[in-house]
This record gives sequence, structure tokens and C-alpha cells, in this order.
Amino acid sequence: MSSAAAKPVLTRAATAETTSDPSSVMTLLADCGTGGSPITSYRSTFAEGAVGAPAHFHTRASELFFVIGGSLQVLVDEDVTVLDEGDFLLVPPHTPHAFAAAPGSTADVLFTFTPGMPRFDYLRLLGRVMRGEASPQEIKDSSELYDNHYVDSPLWRATLETAAK
Repeated sequence: MSSAAAKPVLTRAATAETTSDPSSVMTLLADCGTGGSPITSYRSTFAEGAVGAPAHFHTRASELFFVIGGSLQVLVDEDVTVLDEGDFLLVPPHTPHAFAAAPGSTADVLFTFTPGMPRFDYLRLLGRVMRGEASPQEIKDSSELYDNHYVDSPLWRATLETAAK
């Protein structure tokens, strides 16, 4: 997209769509291809102990994390670290990653995918699955469409088990 064709994308907090599950609220900000947006971006607020995403990777997009408040525990490949308020992380394509509110903390995080691809329908589906309104199989069936490819991570499973104790 050339800069001459690009248009500003403005999402007002008061009118932004939100989707939620029992442990988080996602505020949908910009979806690639909607309103001229070249990226996808949303904000998630996680309750204390909330798990954000299991281990997965993207083949086409880099995922950017910016911690607005609280702390986010993140798996990146074979390392687990905690991102605190003000920390930024870029996860390149094909890199397994996962995230959850850090033990004893809430987390408020801005997520951005670039290059963008439409993902808001995935986030809506995820909310429905987490609320028990849709089958987890629907998430599995959508992996190619939304470029979310789930993988097993014994390290991440052990990290979550330790945090739950």
C-alpha cells in the first residue's frame, strides 16, 4: 500500500467493539482491510492468573506486544520471560510463543500484527469458545484461515502448572 493510498484509521475507545471471556476483555482497534487498515491491532486486559494463548506460531505475520500495565508472562521459542509495564516484544513469523498474565498480576497489553490480515472474526470466535458457546474444534479448523498454528510446548505447560500452584 503506497502512502498516497493509505488513510488514517481512528477507533474511539467509547465506540470500540469488545469481546470477552471469563478472564479477559479484548478491545478491537484495527482489523486489516477494514477501513483501510494495513495492520490488525487490539488491546487485551487479563485478570490475575488469566491464560492468554497456548503455544502457537504465525507463518505470515510478526506479532508485537506492548505492555500498558501489569505484567505478562511470555514463552518465546524455548524461553519464558516476564514483560512489565512499558516493555515491548516483537515475535517474528514461525516462532512458537504463548502468553498469560504473570503470576500474581493482571496484564493490559496492546497486540499488533504486521503485515496485517483480518483477525477480528478469530478473536470473536475465541471469545465464544472461552465462554462455552462454540467448540474448540472451530479454533483448530480455522488455523490456516487466521494463521494460528498451535504446537505443544512442555515448557509452557510446566510454567502454567507452576503458576497455578
